[in-house]
Amino acid sequence: MISWRKHYRQTLIAIGLLLSTSASIYGQDGDPKNGEKLFKANCTACHALDKQVVGPPLKGVVERVKTEGGVDTAWLHKWIKNNKELRASGDKYANEIFEKFNKTEMQLFPNLSDKDIDDILAFTTNPPAPEPAADPKKDATTTDATAAAPANSTTTSVVIISLLAIAALLVWILIKLRQLVKLGQSDDLAGLNETRVKSFSEIYAKYHYVGKGLIAILALLATYGIWNWIMWIGVYKGYKPEQPIYFSHKIHAGEQKIDCQLCHSSAKYGKVSEIPSMNVCMNCHRTISEYNAQHYMEPGKDKAFYDGEIQKIYAATGWDPAKQQYTGKSQPVEWTRIHNMPDFVYFNHSQHVVAGEQAIINSFNKKNPTNKIDVVCKACHGKIDTMNVVQMANDFTMGWCIECHRTTEVDMNNGYNKEYFKNLHDKLKKQYPKDGGKITVDAIGGLECGKCHY
Repeated sequence: MISWRKHYRQTLIAIGLLLSTSASIYGQDGDPKNGEKLFKANCTACHALDKQVVGPPLKGVVERVKTEGGVDTAWLHKWIKNNKELRASGDKYANEIFEKFNKTEMQLFPNLSDKDIDDILAFTTNPPAPEPAADPKKDATTTDATAAAPANSTTTSVVIISLLAIAALLVWILIKLRQLVKLGQSDDLAGLNETRVKSFSEIYAKYHYVGKGLIAILALLATYGIWNWIMWIGVYKGYKPEQPIYFSHKIHAGEQKIDCQLCHSSAKYGKVSEIPSMNVCMNCHRTISEYNAQHYMEPGKDKAFYDGEIQKIYAATGWDPAKQQYTGKSQPVEWTRIHNMPDFVYFNHSQHVVAGEQAIINSFNKKNPTNKIDVVCKACHGKIDTMNVVQMANDFTMGWCIECHRTTEVDMNNGYNKEYFKNLHDKLKKQYPKDGGKITVDAIGGLECGKCHY
């Protein structure tokens, strides 16, 4: 009896140890929900659960390293905290992984505790099911159906009223035709024919003053029309062409808050704000291979559309997302230029973005108190962080630029302007005492022809 109890106790202990070891091996002793947060904060730059990004997919990584390398979670703890040290120790499996993934250095995470790593491993072993996302198409359909009912009713009413108006007009025409027929059958028609003017020359001779006046008015209107047409040649406000790769500034600059100068870096340091190279796009899209912002999709577009545009970036740069390496076969992207100054116009972005930044923002906000801006770029290009398709927001005519130079006050509080324009500042205070000697851009040469024209 004692022997049986002893054997039973040993069996229970063995089962407990087995379960404990199994739980440790499979990473299920952690908190998957907390692991998901830690995974998103630390791992998603290089890893995904179900596909290779920079590193391998991490779903089921605990079981995979056990099968491939015969190692357990203790090895994973060492690898995650300091894989470089683990490789230097001569660990065979660690060096195999390093060679397999093109000797790409993995970031060290000494800041993660053992509990944090267990939580991450629990998440990779049993990731929580994603919450069902709202279907934008369904919502749009419901909204459209709700809005369609009153719209259809209004349309029907307009059609009925239009048909009644046409019917009334036809009745009126028939009545007038009947009156004319009766008139033609009477003796009064002969008297009218005798007094009727029989040629255009007789009309002109009788009303030549009126005719000359009308001709003069028509000539003036025609001249004005031709002049107005000529003056607006090359002005394309509202122009928004389709691009070979769809790029939404609303998603990147608006939703994701990416700074304009991260992509258009030369706007701050050079004359031209260049179109960023595709390598700039790849800084992010090397790891962002699909569109997961289900909360925002432009009407008429779905996830498949956005994913397809990301694939165009890969095709242009020659990037193979499966192998995580460049093939060397790139394709140029023929972007359609939107803003293009004539060759005889000189415009320097850095002069406005750096030297004139605060002055331009202050001037714009003063003139537009209900539509203020926070970035100098928006003064000329409009609120580009709200545009899915970029369009020309202003006229960009000579008059438009001159008006800005006449109304934008130079910031005289910074050390350079205060010292450089000291004598001019004192002179203008005496010349314009009512304005307190305010200096606008035109006062420091902003209207000189040579400033903008070669």
